[in-house]
Amino acid sequence: MTTESLTLSEPGDDSPARYEALTRIRLEDPDAVLRAARARRPHPGPVCGRQNFIIAADHPARGALAVKDDVHAMADRRSLLDRLRIALANPMVDGVLASPDVLDDLLLIGALEGKLLFGSMNRGGLPGLVNEIDDRFTGHTAEALAEIGADGGKMLTRIAFDSEHTTAALEATARAVDSLHERRMIAMVEPFLSTARGERVTNVLTTEAVIQSVAIAQGLGARSARTWMKLPVVEEMERVMAATTLPTVLLGGDPSSSTDEALESWRSALRLPGVQGLTVGRTLLYPDDGDVASAVETAASLLTHTTQETR
Repeated sequence: MTTESLTLSEPGDDSPARYEALTRIRLEDPDAVLRAARARRPHPGPVCGRQNFIIAADHPARGALAVKDDVHAMADRRSLLDRLRIALANPMVDGVLASPDVLDDLLLIGALEGKLLFGSMNRGGLPGLVNEIDDRFTGHTAEALAEIGADGGKMLTRIAFDSEHTTAALEATARAVDSLHERRMIAMVEPFLSTARGERVTNVLTTEAVIQSVAIAQGLGARSARTWMKLPVVEEMERVMAATTLPTVLLGGDPSSSTDEALESWRSALRLPGVQGLTVGRTLLYPDDGDVASAVETAASLLTHTTQETR
């Protein structure tokens, strides 16, 4: 079986065999992933004035499966792929941010025509791990991303002054930034000022903490020409955005909040200079009412599309 003969049921079909073809391709023709990547139509590229909308799906690779009260919401890969196909079918969705396993599935399905591709690079800092701040790069490499024609890579960068692992984490991020820049790809850095005290790492979401995290993170690496920031929406976002000239996408925030609350928090922040769009996952893939298409459509309506390209 090849991707050319791959046929899938529509999202919503509950058949347990609906993605069996992906397993067969991976078994019999694993090179099909690379062929699909090289054959797909690329995104025309980000432009100033048109905000980008990227769906994030790298949470499972860190073992983060919970959405609100459902602790195993993202454990069902078939359901996740259904939801991603619905989201990516919206023409206002520009692309996806995913770990290698999810990205390869989407390439085989053919769901990434004309989309931006961002790989998730460091997935080793598992929640609750004794050395969680030592967030090693266990996912995409810059070399692998270049091979599939991706647009960039993302790295979570938690800065904990109470952890001896922070210096190594910063150094690893800097190396990843350099590796992406050498291949003319975007380095999407997601910084947090964090504390390692207690059972789990906690991100500090005050305005001052986010500003300090931006100041540190935007200076990582030998070059900044292709570095973007991926930032949480906090109070006084005007002050946060005044701290950088780098293109910035807003992340989804706390998945425990309601979908409506999240949408409202993004609305005003998206109007600030320098904000290039949204990179959101669980909030839209697992909305309160279960209607992924509607949640994605509503989020898309918040973005500026003044220079929209035809795809």
